[in-house]
Amino acid sequence: MNAKPVTPRLRTPTDLGENATKDIAGAINAVLADVFALYMKTKNFHWHMSGPHFRDYHLMLDEQSDQIFAMTDVLAERVRKVGGNTLRSIGDITRHQRLADNDAAYVDPLDMLAELREDNQRLVAAMREAHDTCDEHNDVATTSVLEVYIDEAERRAWFLYEASRHGLPTGQ
Repeated sequence: MNAKPVTPRLRTPTDLGENATKDIAGAINAVLADVFALYMKTKNFHWHMSGPHFRDYHLMLDEQSDQIFAMTDVLAERVRKVGGNTLRSIGDITRHQRLADNDAAYVDPLDMLAELREDNQRLVAAMREAHDTCDEHNDVATTSVLEVYIDEAERRAWFLYEASRHGLPTGQ
């Protein structure tokens, strides 16, 4: 996932080298595309939630989608701050995303939670890889941002896991 060359008019001054800009922009744009895909899937499941736990799940997914969407601007601006170009369109997101969309007309509520949990875990893994790339180029600001987002994604995965668990018998 290489970043596209930046035109001189858009090149933000940075002490990071050209290779660092290319590597970091590519890694963060891939994460950003996954974030947009996860946002849309979370909103989709929020809109199409049903069943006896509707209110709890609906509100949890709304909260999670807000948190996910809040990541988008920060990640895109990190790409620009290091001298790269960021995503420009839905098509660009589609070309970069690694998380699968879910276009099914109906998804069971517990399957929704499981799928979102798995996607958040995949996002954590992708952010760890991007963190390694940023760390390799001494981009401490982006690594710091990613560390916060990794923690948030792990929390979302935890909540999704706990919300979908069947209760244990008393005493366990």
